[in-house]
Amino acid sequence: MDRRRTRWFRYLAALWLVWATGAPAEPAQVNTIQDVIARLRTCWRPPEASRAKSGIDITVIVSFNRAGEILGRPRITYESEQADDNDRLMYRIAVMEALQRCTPLPFTEGMAGAIAGRPFAVQFHNRKLPPQPLEKRAWLTPKIL
Repeated sequence: MDRRRTRWFRYLAALWLVWATGAPAEPAQVNTIQDVIARLRTCWRPPEASRAKSGIDITVIVSFNRAGEILGRPRITYESEQADDNDRLMYRIAVMEALQRCTPLPFTEGMAGAIAGRPFAVQFHNRKLPPQPLEKRAWLTPKIL
């Protein structure tokens, strides 16, 4: 009887261990356009600040098929004008890498039917803040009397 109990506890412990550390949970299914955009933005990794001289906004038009894969070629339709050609290239590459990291998207059945083949725009933002001027206050200025 004692062996059965020991085996039973071992079985339950192993079952609990498999359940607790089992396969990673599947990502939540995408059910709205806001979910699509939010999911794509989580995959967005802008170029390193040390490599890109300026932060820019960039917009891409992309379409998906029912399986959540990219349909056709994504098109860059807008880039901030203050960036130079090297920065634009780095940001274009970062956008395409974000699309590759995130696809295929796990659409719900209803969303897959609604979004298939329809283009929509996704905006990615990466603005570097300008350096703040040093604040001057009269009471901070040392004065010798």
